[in-house]
Amino acid sequence: MKPHVNRREFIQSLGVAAGALYVSPRNLFASASAPTAPVAVAKCPTYGPEVRAALATMFDQLGGLERLVKGKTVAVKLNLTGSPTGRVRGMSVNLTTWVHPEVVGATVSLLGKAGARRIRLLESTADPVKSFQEFVAEAEWNPRDFTSAASAVDFENTNYPGPSGNYVRMTVPNGGMLFKAWDVNRSYLDCDVYVSLAKLKEHGTAGVTLAMKNSFGLPPLTIYGTGAGVDRPAKVVGGPRLMLHDGSRPPSATSLPENNPSSPRSPAYRVPRVTVDLVAARPIHLAIIDGISTVAGGEGPWVKNCRPVHAGVLVAGTNCVTTDAVATALMGFDPMAERGTAPFEKADSTLKLAEQIGLGTRDLKRIEVLGVPISQAKTDFRKA
Repeated sequence: MKPHVNRREFIQSLGVAAGALYVSPRNLFASASAPTAPVAVAKCPTYGPEVRAALATMFDQLGGLERLVKGKTVAVKLNLTGSPTGRVRGMSVNLTTWVHPEVVGATVSLLGKAGARRIRLLESTADPVKSFQEFVAEAEWNPRDFTSAASAVDFENTNYPGPSGNYVRMTVPNGGMLFKAWDVNRSYLDCDVYVSLAKLKEHGTAGVTLAMKNSFGLPPLTIYGTGAGVDRPAKVVGGPRLMLHDGSRPPSATSLPENNPSSPRSPAYRVPRVTVDLVAARPIHLAIIDGISTVAGGEGPWVKNCRPVHAGVLVAGTNCVTTDAVATALMGFDPMAERGTAPFEKADSTLKLAEQIGLGTRDLKRIEVLGVPISQAKTDFRKA
């Protein structure tokens, strides 16, 4: 297995020793030194033709998609958390926990119009048997809606190695906070542009789950899941990624072990660091967040207080940290909040950790917001 050497133009140099709880003087100035990029915000009250129009305007505000994707292979990681038949207070996953198919279709159409050579829709689905297409069809998606929206569109369940039969190793710059490298489906590396297409949600542990947390789904369940093989990857998915939450078991022996097996076993420590390691290893070139109809109180129906909320917004940016910072503010939270303060009552701030290693700034004073101002598009998720 060959280690990945990142060749993408957007990767940022990483400077802070990852995983340390000590905050050095350098880190005190992380917000001022971390890179920034504009973030586009649009109001969009419903899922219909207005979604494509809103996204087209937002991408134009960011400088246009053509310069990013023309002639290139684009991998789009979808946020399809949990079961396709799950419900939050009787409402389907499309209106609560999953990115909506209308947003997916509009994104595919605009990528195709901008000249993308190939578009790959990716997710490590929870079903051990069904294909990607069969899985989403249970949520009343029609895969033909995406294949007809642009040329050369395909799908892959990234829990498995794909046609090559081999996973590839994705290294974390500067050694990583928890892992030096991750073994993943090669689709995440055999692309020119990586897009995180996420949902605007609170998270029971991490506080928020947005473009960065969407990459938590990159590690295949066959290696990093409860039912992963001991000596080698499992042939079939057999459980969720609890080991990444609680360190209850190591990944399959073919992958690298944790940097420090004695590190805290707490999800509050592990989930934010796993997320930042993955984003550092697989930089996000375009972050898109569906916040039209979503959930507050948690990321899925397994969280007791999870409930539907209508925020009526779309968010996009070319830096995942600045995009997530603006999205956090749109939910009524302060992206500069420390652990113990909403929304990070239970865990370390993923935004802060990402900022400290130089991925982007979370300071709204340094982020240009294009389109609708935060003050005119904000929804208080704790009161909704």
